[in-house]
Amino acid sequence: MADCVHCGQECGKNPVIYDQKPFCCNGCSMVYQILSEKKLNRYYEMMPTPGIRLDAESGAGTRYAYLDNDDIRNKLLDFSDGGISRINLFIPAIHCSSCIWLLENLNTLHPGIMHSHVNFVRKEVSITFHDAEISLRQLMELLHAIHYIPDISYDTTKKDSHQKANRRMIMKIGVAGFAFGNIMLVSAPDYFPGNETIDRLMAGTFGIVSFILALPVITYCSSDFFLSAWKSLRKRVINIDLPLSIGILALFLESSYEIFSGSGTGYMDSLAGLLFFMLIGRWYQGRTYQSLSFDRDYRSYFPIAVTLLREGTEVFVPLQDVRPGDLILVRNGELIPVDSVMIEGEGSIDYSFVTGESLPVSKKTGDFVYAGGKQTGAAIKLQVVKEVAQSYLTQLWNEDRLGEDPGMNMQTIVNKVSHYFTLVILAVAGSAFLYWAFEDLGKAVYVFASILIVACPCALALTIPFTFGNVMRIFGRNGFYIKNTGVIENLTKADTVVFDKTGTLTHSRSMNVSWEGHSLNETEMRWIRSVARNSTHPLSVIVSDWLPAGEDIVVESYREIPGMGISGMTEGHNVMLGSRKFIAGSESPEDSRVSSVYISIDHKLKGYFKLENSYRKGLEEVIAGFDGFSKHMISGDNDSERSNLIKVFGTGDALHFNQSPVDKLNFVNDLTNRGRKVIMIGDGLNDAGALIKADIGITIADDIYHFSPACDAILKSSEFGRLYRFVSFAKKSVSVVYVSYTISFLYNIIGLSFAVQGLLSPVFAAVLMPLSSISVVAFASLAVSLLARKKGLSVSA
Repeated sequence: MADCVHCGQECGKNPVIYDQKPFCCNGCSMVYQILSEKKLNRYYEMMPTPGIRLDAESGAGTRYAYLDNDDIRNKLLDFSDGGISRINLFIPAIHCSSCIWLLENLNTLHPGIMHSHVNFVRKEVSITFHDAEISLRQLMELLHAIHYIPDISYDTTKKDSHQKANRRMIMKIGVAGFAFGNIMLVSAPDYFPGNETIDRLMAGTFGIVSFILALPVITYCSSDFFLSAWKSLRKRVINIDLPLSIGILALFLESSYEIFSGSGTGYMDSLAGLLFFMLIGRWYQGRTYQSLSFDRDYRSYFPIAVTLLREGTEVFVPLQDVRPGDLILVRNGELIPVDSVMIEGEGSIDYSFVTGESLPVSKKTGDFVYAGGKQTGAAIKLQVVKEVAQSYLTQLWNEDRLGEDPGMNMQTIVNKVSHYFTLVILAVAGSAFLYWAFEDLGKAVYVFASILIVACPCALALTIPFTFGNVMRIFGRNGFYIKNTGVIENLTKADTVVFDKTGTLTHSRSMNVSWEGHSLNETEMRWIRSVARNSTHPLSVIVSDWLPAGEDIVVESYREIPGMGISGMTEGHNVMLGSRKFIAGSESPEDSRVSSVYISIDHKLKGYFKLENSYRKGLEEVIAGFDGFSKHMISGDNDSERSNLIKVFGTGDALHFNQSPVDKLNFVNDLTNRGRKVIMIGDGLNDAGALIKADIGITIADDIYHFSPACDAILKSSEFGRLYRFVSFAKKSVSVVYVSYTISFLYNIIGLSFAVQGLLSPVFAAVLMPLSSISVVAFASLAVSLLARKKGLSVSA
């Protein structure tokens, strides 16, 4: 009988035929037709029979009609504003690369879907869509039609799935441990001299008791192994649980045969011990993964602080200290960190960080504002209405850039090696079974099970996540916050580093400031300060801090042109701050050795602020530390600092001045096109495009904790002097990965050499299997910690 092209199940005697291909049911045929019409046939090329079959009666119908209720809809949506909504769904059917590919191409199936992103580990998909073109109900029905049914109760009930999984795993460990102890008790006579004198009936009774005790072990405790192996076989894929399941089943069947035939007592004690120790290993592995996931989501893996308004004064506080009811100030270009209500000002919110749509959404007093948007106008005051969930911002930051091709990275290679490794182990186990079967069938099963259990690629698969996970943890504890472990791998390949100047090489808050020009009265200084405080550009912040504090004036018609300057209306007067070209329409005639911020009021040039740069501590050490790298500096300022920077960089050829944001982007683009692996270091304002284009974009976070979604990593300004140490540490961490690989392979080779000779029992193999994973995790943690200390990095919190 033919197998279904979509799901792989048998089609029976009367298959449904479409396009000369067999299908088991009309549902599978319909999904194939949908994908064919939308030219998504690659779904079937990536992996054979990747689909999921639905029961005939499980059509959508009115199943999702309740989603037309606005109250329910709003509770489910993570975001909904400006005609764009975003939802995060748990889809249990996600199981392979074809699933990921199809779910990330949903926009091809319906034009109302903007984009989608899959988190394979959590079986979640985040979908952004246009409300006017596809409703939430229609979106659910579309997913249902292609057989990826969302488990909506997963989000609405907010159950702790990790806690439930842990409880279930501990129950299984308890049952296996109880059975193991009692089977060992009734099997004890077999391990002592004189066991041949035991009455045959008594021995048979002990065997039956062992069989009864082993039944919950084989049916309940090992169910996860069997289900995983069965699902992989249905998809014609071999996973790690297949050889384990075969070994468990072989041991149980051989032992049952010996017990009921009276030819022996079997290996039920070995079977129970095997499951007991393997489940402990799985529990440990799961707990460690959850620990890394918890750190990633909730423990401030990047710094965000907000400007809190307390009794008329501005105070910078960490994000986690913000509470509902607090008033916060959000300037132009700053991220809105919490769900809030507009209290004062005119909101022009760019939600591209959340939805990918850059068209700003207008907000007025009293409007609700979602977290994750960026203010693109004058500063606004917001009142916090919801507890801070930094995990939401972390999730947004951690999503892959749209259209980015991850290529062939180390983890992909390891996954492929693990796949072929499993095939080799099955071949070795089969050969050893045939060899021993000619001498002793019981011994052959014993050897067969031991090989399948001891030779496990778990340790191999754990190497990269735990090595790079520990590197990531140490980075965070030392003020260097990276987007994901892929950034570490990119750092190891980098050969070029590009620095922005203002706010990166120079201190953004500690310049010597003086005024040149017509004297300013108190009112004019208040106007200038009110406009300047709306911007997060380092020079605007310095001018705002230098001017005397006073009552803030509402700024209207605020504009900020990257690389040029800012403008706004205060009490009916037009105030402009920026470069001479922006203010007067001509370049500065003098070759000053300082940066300048020109001022005009009502289109009359009043003068300029002279800002003498103060370079960051450890700058020379940082530049020298990137020995062997191609080093460049790009700046939007004039070349007034050329002579100073030549002393640091050693050559004037690496210095590029008067660069607009577009020039910076083109410069980095040219380097990457020439095959260079580029680290771009900036402040995330005028160089956001260059940060995105670089292989690794790093922003410097001063005490205002400005957060740029464009970057791959954030470096606290106080840690700037250790930047080259972080890069060197990342490069050295790769050696830990290679040593861990060697340990894993040596463990498997030594274990196999004993197992094929029949010198290794299944129970001892089950003890060794989790020990191999534990040894790799312990080695990775210890080695990474030692490397960190050698590089002068803090290991403990």
